[in-house]
Parts: sequence; structure tokens; C-alpha cells
Amino acid sequence: MAIRLRTPRLLLREWRDEDLAPFAAMSADAEVMKLLLGPYDRAQSDAWAGRARSFLDEYGYGQLVVEIPGAIAFAGVVGLSLVVFKAPFTPAIEVAWRLMQPYWGQGIAFEAARAVIEDGFYRLGFAEIVALTTPPNTRSWRLMERLGMVRDLDGDFDHPGVPEGHPLVRHVLYRLRRPSQ
Repeated sequence: MAIRLRTPRLLLREWRDEDLAPFAAMSADAEVMKLLLGPYDRAQSDAWAGRARSFLDEYGYGQLVVEIPGAIAFAGVVGLSLVVFKAPFTPAIEVAWRLMQPYWGQGIAFEAARAVIEDGFYRLGFAEIVALTTPPNTRSWRLMERLGMVRDLDGDFDHPGVPEGHPLVRHVLYRLRRPSQ
């Protein structure tokens, strides 16, 4: 089953082979990746994309390519993933985003994230979706708050996937519960 979500401006879709080169370019961008333990070389980028594609195939949700029809076939990735590392809030479903710099500040991440959150709540039936970021990533904090997410003030944690002592080891946790009907 192909996964496609549409918003007024965007198409969120499964990966294609031709998405690997622009994803690698985005993942090699030091500004895009400065708060994401990057930049990535091509092998790291292709491995990340391979895991994303496999996850989509296995679970029926995941990181989707953001396309702006009539403008660009690849503007970034936005989607849901399963957080399985050990933390007080896991296992959990996380919403995350990564866009190419020319598409920052245009509401694209918000529009795409809102679409995948709605899909997570209403098609997939998740009761809660979380978002994680580092304290310096205030742009993501603002986006999480625009999405209606609430910071779990007791949820800050050291991310086990980040080396101990690294400046980005500390993370903050935001939560969003499915609206009751």
C-alpha cells in the first residue's frame, strides 16, 4: 500500500531512488545538520534513507519525502518513527522533520508535521505522539508548540544515541495526546 498524504501545498510520499541524492545533499549541509549530529557523508545518508525506507515498508508509517508539487520533488523529510531506546517515556511514537534550508520559515514543516500527526492519530490510532530535540534547537521548540505539543518539564533526558559528554546529549521532550472525540 502506497503511503501518500496531501496538504494544500504538499505531497508527503514514500521514497524513490532519485530522492537519495537530494537527501544526501541536505544531510551534508552543516547548517541543516548542526543540531542533528551531522553533517553526514554519502554512506551515512544512504544508510539513514535505507533504514527509513525499510521502516515504512514494515510498519506502514515512517519518514516521508516532502514534495512541493510544481516546485520541487524533494524539500525534505517529515514523519513518524518508533522510539525504542530506553528512556522513561519509551516506547513512543515520535514526529520529526528535516528540511532543506531554502524551505525553512515557510510553514512547510508545520504543514507536513500536522498531516503526519493527524495520520498517526486517526489512521494508525496512536494515543500520543512525542517530539524530541536539544535545548539549543529553539526553532524546533517553537514548531512543537505551534503543533499544540506541550513540553514535559520532567521529561528531559540524556539521549543514549549521543556520546556521553557531547554538547547535544541532553534532550527535551514534548508530548501531544490524541484529541478525545
